[in-house]
Amino acid sequence: MSQDAITVLFGDPFAVMNTIGLVAFALVGSSKAIREEFDVFGIAIVGLAMAFAGGVTRDLLVTRVPLALQSPIEISLGLLGVGLAIGLSVVLSSPEQHPITIVSDAIGLAAFATTGAIVATEVGVSAFGVVAIATINAVGGGAFADILLDRAPFILFEDFYASCAVLGGSAYWLVGTVGGAEGLAAVVCAAVTVVTRLAAVTYSWSLPTVHHLGRQRNR
Repeated sequence: MSQDAITVLFGDPFAVMNTIGLVAFALVGSSKAIREEFDVFGIAIVGLAMAFAGGVTRDLLVTRVPLALQSPIEISLGLLGVGLAIGLSVVLSSPEQHPITIVSDAIGLAAFATTGAIVATEVGVSAFGVVAIATINAVGGGAFADILLDRAPFILFEDFYASCAVLGGSAYWLVGTVGGAEGLAAVVCAAVTVVTRLAAVTYSWSLPTVHHLGRQRNR
């Protein structure tokens, strides 16, 4: 796929992925707060925290003013995701477990892994920096939302989640290293992240714990 074709289909890769990520993660975070029976204000706070915390951390790492503080459009997109979550809770009994929310989470993870990789590449950090910032951008919001929900961030002890962002960020760096255009690298990063995440959900992938490895060795 040529750079011109990618531009026509997707426009500015960062803007497209950022928009998708904000709406998707605000929806997911709000759904978590709804499950915990937060009030409307609490739902909005958790939703916006999940949407923005990763990106704010990314921007601070590259020493620039967070985008969330630069444009009212950013907040509007987050509030759209909050509104969608509230709407889903009216028509669904368990919106946080519905395929819409699960797929939205995977899409948000992919979108933010991609925006993180784009920003990291633009500021000229190392390969490790690209992957690290992509991962922080992708999972930072979810970790912060879990803290607001008074529980340990699930990315630290269950599920194959942050690893998907690591793979996506690595794919972005690899495509750029071999001379691929930014748009192509963004598409590959997003595709790798979302496919591995949906596969992890479908097949219940998880990383082993030390206790699990110990039990395997003692058999």
